[in-house]
Amino acid sequence: MTWVLISGLGLLGIALLCDLVLGVRRAWTRSLPYLLGAAASVLLTITGGAGLARQSIRLSLDAFLGFGAANLTVDRLSGLFLVISFAVAIPVSLACATWAVQPYRVKARGLGCAYALALGSTAVVVTADHVFVFLFAWESLTVAFYLLTAHERDHSRNSAAAIVTVMMGKISGAALLIGFLLLAAQTRSFRLPGFSALPHNGLRDAVYAVLVLGFAVKVGLIPVHVWMPRGYQAAPGPLRAIMAGVAVNAGFYGLWRTLDLLHQPPAWLAVVVLLLGGTTALLGIAHATVQTDLAEVVAYSSVENTGLITVGYGVALIGTAAGIPSLAAVGLLAATLQMIAHAIAKALLFTATAGIEDATGTTELDELRGVGHRLRFSGTGLALGALTLAGLPLTAGFVSEWFLLESLMQQFRLGSLGYTLPMAISGALVALTAGFAAVAFVRIVGLTVLGPRGPYEEELTRDTGPLGKIAIVMLSIGCLAVAALAPLEVRFISAGLDPLLPSAVTTSALKEPWVLQPVFGGFSILSPSWLAVMLPVLLVAAALLCFLFSRRRMFVVRRVPAWRSATGGVEGENQYKPFAFTNPTRKVLANVLLTRSELRTVERQTGGQDDDPRRDAGGAHLGYTSDVVEAVERFLYRPLLRPLRTVARTARRLQNGRLDAYVAYMLIAFIAVLAVVLILA
Repeated sequence: MTWVLISGLGLLGIALLCDLVLGVRRAWTRSLPYLLGAAASVLLTITGGAGLARQSIRLSLDAFLGFGAANLTVDRLSGLFLVISFAVAIPVSLACATWAVQPYRVKARGLGCAYALALGSTAVVVTADHVFVFLFAWESLTVAFYLLTAHERDHSRNSAAAIVTVMMGKISGAALLIGFLLLAAQTRSFRLPGFSALPHNGLRDAVYAVLVLGFAVKVGLIPVHVWMPRGYQAAPGPLRAIMAGVAVNAGFYGLWRTLDLLHQPPAWLAVVVLLLGGTTALLGIAHATVQTDLAEVVAYSSVENTGLITVGYGVALIGTAAGIPSLAAVGLLAATLQMIAHAIAKALLFTATAGIEDATGTTELDELRGVGHRLRFSGTGLALGALTLAGLPLTAGFVSEWFLLESLMQQFRLGSLGYTLPMAISGALVALTAGFAAVAFVRIVGLTVLGPRGPYEEELTRDTGPLGKIAIVMLSIGCLAVAALAPLEVRFISAGLDPLLPSAVTTSALKEPWVLQPVFGGFSILSPSWLAVMLPVLLVAAALLCFLFSRRRMFVVRRVPAWRSATGGVEGENQYKPFAFTNPTRKVLANVLLTRSELRTVERQTGGQDDDPRRDAGGAHLGYTSDVVEAVERFLYRPLLRPLRTVARTARRLQNGRLDAYVAYMLIAFIAVLAVVLILA
């Protein structure tokens, strides 16, 4: 099967060259890189499946890179992540192909190149077994993210987002470089499997923390999450789904592989990761609930899901540190289930958002009320993706969040208060997150998809193209089918986690062939498969009973004047707007969001063509504004700007153009690196 891996990577290389050589003048050249990427994703998914089946897949890079014994190896863990990432990449690539056909969407070459680079880098990260191959692919992924976010540089907001994205990517790469070099110095090997022989000591614990930090930046864990909402929103069209549903899995793979190589983490690190995960989830969903832009809502929900996945990973770390394999298994199983649900649903949401944005020209929620009435495919995809991330039954999100909550309920199995208290706190944070997620995504389904039709109604163009519709259908089926076939999904995950945990432990989550339990026998049972059958049957039964006993009165429409206020004469629209719907959340979470509200008198302008004829011709009215603040950015990163500018000015003085000065800098750097290597050796 090695040739399948070579073919997949080769197609991505051809896609990259096609974008650079052929340009974007013709429709077929604009869509060709994405079609090649879809074919490559199919091959890489097959490669991952073969790895899960224990087939030997190894591509030697010795003759190409000169790194020594360097290979691209697909073991069971790599196969799991290849299947998750590239199974999602197939429909997303199809959506990108139909989106790129229009010339005004892709104005210059480079976008298809960045797309192919992102997919190729993800594949190499997941399969690399050598430090420098891994780091090369990791930095290439950072470059791809920068190219995707900076493609539309006309907007200053996008330029700033690209800079923040690449800065965080460099911080991530620097942390991984330090961690891997420390491991290499101790084990005298640059191959990842050799790191498992490192003895348990203080240096190993420090390296563990540095590697977790490096991967946490990529997945968007607080406080290094600030790039994610900006970067996702700045990327064009469905290419956001490549970043959020495909490439981000490389960061989770790094966390899983770190646990595989270094095994038992320090206790303090496990607790910190768990609490940061819970805080990230709550902060992410709080901002997603109150945002007024659809792309920002979906982007901040990625922060929330990163927190949920990290909570499961934190439970696995605590189980490993405490020497309880069953607890490690339930945490890692819950985290992987959540990661799969996030990959499918987030790809679906961003694909549907791209179709809606193309048809309406906006992503402002107040302008998108009732968009599902006209854009049936994009609206349906948006609704199903939202319901999945809200964790409602019959969706993949319900199964994963159920497992996650049950994994946090196992704190009574730990004797140490240092473990039980953080798990209890994280359980409360996840429960709050689940509640506010319902609020956030009910707004999307109830107002954006199914609400009264908005002002754009007569200006809508057609829905997304044929391939885009196929992509939405595939991802929508994935959200439902993964839930209905959850026992098969658990077997699939169990095979992939075999390098970390024995299959017998993870498969104990199967109480019966189609009934699940959280690894611990008798704690609880859940059958998503039976739910997928019984809930529709009960719905039909309830509808039949209503029809039989209502004597057809259930179809009678009763119309009454809309209630706006207890005070008579209040004018306005007959329904909530998305902004008003989330105002209670701004009040309840005012301490988290740092909500700022202001009530003031606004003079109404008269005359002009832009006046709304529904409004009065003049006079004054009360205006209400409410805004939220990104607390981490305000209190952590903004105070760092002044010292950073000072350092930049100092560094600029060193760039005096003198050759002897530059030679001296190089000599000092060489001596410093040599001294560090000698000390570590």
